[in-house]
This record gives sequence, structure tokens and C-alpha cells, in this order.
Amino acid sequence: MKVGTSYSRCLLDIFEGRVDINDVMVIVARTNFDPFDDEQWANIWSGYHTGAYTFSHPEWARLKDEDEEPMRDLSKELYDTGKLHQPRKFGAYPQRMDQYWYELILTEDIKDSNPAVKKAWEQYRMLAHLV
Repeated sequence: MKVGTSYSRCLLDIFEGRVDINDVMVIVARTNFDPFDDEQWANIWSGYHTGAYTFSHPEWARLKDEDEEPMRDLSKELYDTGKLHQPRKFGAYPQRMDQYWYELILTEDIKDSNPAVKKAWEQYRMLAHLV
């Protein structure tokens, strides 16, 4: 399971198949919009795709116009299933994080990718069995 920290980057990863939406627990976004609201969605799409935010979201600039509806549909699904958490809706302003996906449950490929992670995992498992 993954926790995302960037709406734009996480949504693109899901859209482009790098992350399965079923592996997402939540995306803690720095946005404040309702993907069901046509005007708000239009502002998100144009801002990231062709507007003021393309400098910080160049990956959205390469999307085609026909990608808009599938991207919106993904946004709606995340919103409907409670996987899109927007602290700004509640007056909080989350920090920008160094990375935008965090693993909650280590999978075999992640544990084996780094010797330090593998050692930490083995030590965690040993301690977990003591409890």
C-alpha cells in the first residue's frame, strides 16, 4: 500500500500505469478542489496542462487533450473512495515532501532493492516475533 503526497504526480503515475490505483491507500494532496465541479476541474486541468503550473508540472504538458476525461475520471474515483485527502479543505497546509510515494507495506521487490532496507526489514521481523 502506498501513500502519495502530490496530487499531480501521483495521478499521472496511476494514469500512466506505474502505480495501480488499488495499491493506493491515500493521496495527501496540496490541492483544494472537487473533481465533480466542472469549473474547478477546468481550472485544475488548464493550470497543470497548459497554464500557470506547467513550469512545476511539465509531465502534464505532454498529455493530450483526449487524456482529460480519463484523468478526471481517476480524480473522481480517488475522491469518491476517500483516497484523495485535501487538508486545505480543512484549513491545513501540508508541506511539499521530498518524494511523492511512501510505502506502507514493504513488498519483496522493495525489500530486496537495497541492502540497508533488507537488513532493517529482517530486524523488524525479528522484533515483531518477540512481541
